[in-house]
Amino acid sequence: MAELAGQIKRMNGGINQLLEQIFGFSRRCLFRVISMGPIPNHLAFIMDGNRRYAKKCGLEEGSGHKAGFSALMLMLQYCYELGIKYVTIYAFSIDNFRRQPEEVQCLMDLMLEKIKSLLEKESIVHQYGIRVYFIGNLALLNDQVRDAAEEVMKATAKNSRVVLLICIAYNSTDEILQAVKKSCINKLDNIEASGSYKHEDSDIEAKDMENQEKKIQLVDIEENMQMSVAPNPDILIRSSGETRLSNFLLWQTGNSQLCSPAALWPEIGLRHLVWAILNFQRSHSYLEKRKKQL
Repeated sequence: MAELAGQIKRMNGGINQLLEQIFGFSRRCLFRVISMGPIPNHLAFIMDGNRRYAKKCGLEEGSGHKAGFSALMLMLQYCYELGIKYVTIYAFSIDNFRRQPEEVQCLMDLMLEKIKSLLEKESIVHQYGIRVYFIGNLALLNDQVRDAAEEVMKATAKNSRVVLLICIAYNSTDEILQAVKKSCINKLDNIEASGSYKHEDSDIEAKDMENQEKKIQLVDIEENMQMSVAPNPDILIRSSGETRLSNFLLWQTGNSQLCSPAALWPEIGLRHLVWAILNFQRSHSYLEKRKKQL
């Protein structure tokens, strides 16, 4: 009986391996067809529905987020195979700190575990040459999570194939506020460094130039946005059927294709990604015209 059970187990393993190879080949063929059209350069994800998934499946607290992490790894693999350069995920909002302390601590512990796993040699980060940025007010994180995030950013600084931006302790309001503050500080530093204006032309002209130099320009704010390390997203996907942006990338998504599949985040799969890209390709010429008009 033991020998028979072993044979069945080996047979099942062989069948699973064969199915994975068939699926992988089919996926690569599909991606080659999709690549005949325009491929987005930057995808952003709002990973919504982890808690609802755990409740739906009768899982313990935190299991939904673990399943969501597995779904994220698959999305990163698909994006890499498609040649998508930038991927941004909304991992933890500043507003999430308002949840129950026990839940926040559970999420921080899980986050620490998953961030550390990115440093492992066999992780997808090293496998695909992914550079990782953590975007947000990292000062709000506990020391362990913040140190782990900084270690990952340092360890992946030389990677360049794919860029993964993890928005943690983030919302757009805070990002814009911090960018305005930095712009003001930089402008004041430049004024102090240049000293008082000395101009050979009229005093009025010199005063106009001085006033112009003191103004905060749009480019000043954009240069100080944390998301300035990446181009604006081409597609923003929010799972669970929600159409709200929830204070995520408000500055950057004015001309992004929005997609809101009904699937909860742990249920997100290849078909949802393909459908989003096909919709992007259908609207690509219109979106490009809009960008040129700005």
